[in-house]
Amino acid sequence: MNVKPLYALIVSILLAAVAGCATTADNAEPRQTKSGQAIRIEYWTPFSGGDNQFMTEMVERFNREQSDIVVVQTNSRLDDYYSRLRTAILSGNAPDVAINHATNLPQFVQNGYIEDLSAPAAEVGLDWSVFNGNIRGAVMYDGHPYAVPLDTHALVMYYNKEHLSTAGLLDSSDKPILDASEDGFVSFLRRIQEAVPSDVAPLAQPSTRIDSVWLWWSLYNQLEGGGSFYDEQGSKATLDNPQALRALEFVHELYASKLIPPDINDAFKMFYDGKAAVLITGMWGTGAFEHAPGLDFGVVPLPTIYDVPAVWGDSHSLVVPTKHGMTDEKRKAIMTFSKWMVEHGEKWAEAGHVPSMTRVVRGEAFNALKYRSDYAATANFVKYWPRHVRQWSTTEVLIREFERMNYGQQTPEQTLKIAAAKIDAELKR
Repeated sequence: MNVKPLYALIVSILLAAVAGCATTADNAEPRQTKSGQAIRIEYWTPFSGGDNQFMTEMVERFNREQSDIVVVQTNSRLDDYYSRLRTAILSGNAPDVAINHATNLPQFVQNGYIEDLSAPAAEVGLDWSVFNGNIRGAVMYDGHPYAVPLDTHALVMYYNKEHLSTAGLLDSSDKPILDASEDGFVSFLRRIQEAVPSDVAPLAQPSTRIDSVWLWWSLYNQLEGGGSFYDEQGSKATLDNPQALRALEFVHELYASKLIPPDINDAFKMFYDGKAAVLITGMWGTGAFEHAPGLDFGVVPLPTIYDVPAVWGDSHSLVVPTKHGMTDEKRKAIMTFSKWMVEHGEKWAEAGHVPSMTRVVRGEAFNALKYRSDYAATANFVKYWPRHVRQWSTTEVLIREFERMNYGQQTPEQTLKIAAAKIDAELKR
């Protein structure tokens, strides 16, 4: 997943990420077809590491399997991807199709940067009912689809089987023995802490960046009545409330008790190296961990600590940027490519993601992949960030305030109050 630049280096080493910026099966050379020259589609992506490799392989396979369309993939860093995409759209130099996270769709939809796909999808026979309902909902605005979702990528819980076995916390199916409650989860981690070497983290989570925010958002949405972020007008933060505080106090307890050891920078690498018993991170880790020498691991959905299943997640989706003069023929070619991509989601699942198309998830190819079926149902419980044009920047506010809390500079209560005030100021800008 593209929001994980910290992990890109290790993933790219493991999975031999494709070098270079633009790739096609035929090096973008024009092809002649029975009806004339193939339609060329420019495709922008912000992937790194394994994601980039698997996406490139899918594009190359699409280009091999037919001769009427040539897709030219241009991959770039996530850091400035969305600003580059917006600039390209406004200047009339947009690609024909591009990856967009569900979190970023609101501003693209509101500003008219991307097309309503209702008619183009119907033209190629893309039926929206084939998608997982929760994932499909993330790309629908006022009943209209503005993107073709490829996946969901959400938090899951990885565990080192050797460490949990040492602590007597594996059942006969090699699943964690865990009472899913606040006290039960703490007890689970304490038993691990008592059993494993002192240099092994019971739970590895970074002290900085977004991981603790993801965990809090998941737990906050598990609480009955939780999950509120803005008022109805979207002009004021509503985070300073009992449910949000309860979830944050629990996250803080994990750090303060050192069940999450302090000052962790790269929790992903710690788990990869066998130095963490449990890691809560995105399902994109699967493609890397299964190639880790000597790592015997398992993965399960994030435990439901509170009232209902819920977990942070996002979706990669394909959008058609608004372009003057796009022909119906090219638009149809774009949708033909998009439809092919979701129909072959088992390849994208190799990176660890859960494909968006229900038939693919139920299919033999997907279920032949180890680990993925253990968390596929997570797609039904993903809680996306609120649909707000400023969500990207308000999440950055949360990251900064959570970091201060993790380093003991403020309490959970202070963290929520300060974050809410700063978000309100951000919304007034």
